[in-house]
Amino acid sequence: MKVLVWNENRHEKTNAIVTEIYPEGIHGAIAEFLQDDDVQVKTATLDDAQHGLTDEILTDADVLVWWGHLAHDEVADEIVEKVKQRVLDGMGLIVLHSGHFSKIFKSLMGTSCDLKWREAGEKERIWNIDPTHPITEGVGQYFELEQEEMYGEHFDIPTPDELIFVSWFEGGEVFRSGATFKRGKGKIFYFRPGHETHPTYHNKDVQRVIKNAVKWANNTNTPTHVYGNAKPLENILGR
Repeated sequence: MKVLVWNENRHEKTNAIVTEIYPEGIHGAIAEFLQDDDVQVKTATLDDAQHGLTDEILTDADVLVWWGHLAHDEVADEIVEKVKQRVLDGMGLIVLHSGHFSKIFKSLMGTSCDLKWREAGEKERIWNIDPTHPITEGVGQYFELEQEEMYGEHFDIPTPDELIFVSWFEGGEVFRSGATFKRGKGKIFYFRPGHETHPTYHNKDVQRVIKNAVKWANNTNTPTHVYGNAKPLENILGR
């Protein structure tokens, strides 16, 4: 399986706290725990040529992992359309944390994807509400992050195909923090945790969920369908 981890890589260049937590970038941290004998991982960032999302790179990727925050508007529309088409054609997409506001996620969802938020470093308890799902394999009834940014309902997304995780925050809010969608042949998973100033992607439960999600999103059954005018398979009216 070939996985591409995309990160805008802006916080790491401007915020010393983020640089200390993720010296190789958020993309580097995610790539490190995803890499194994069965998974080949590459990374790309916003400032790469074509944002690191060339036709060749996208065609080669089975699953794309996406993290963005500061610079959603800097992602070129034509690149977004290429990524969207690859998802429709069967590439898996894992959207993390503030990627809910990325052009690609909003385009695929067809809604504003807006929500409530608060940066207070509060506890997040993430409840596993679908323990039979492949993405929750190895995850207990819940796990906790001692400090995270709060996201709260209402989360303006379409009704998920599957709701897998629900978060509770110390300030009282709840949030649909793990949800799956299908668009065309592509499988999409949105996973909430991952604020840049907290070491969320070093958490073993978070890593396990993302690993599971990548395997789930890897679509190994994507036949090429033929559209348009079709010849009959059987004789019609004796002809």
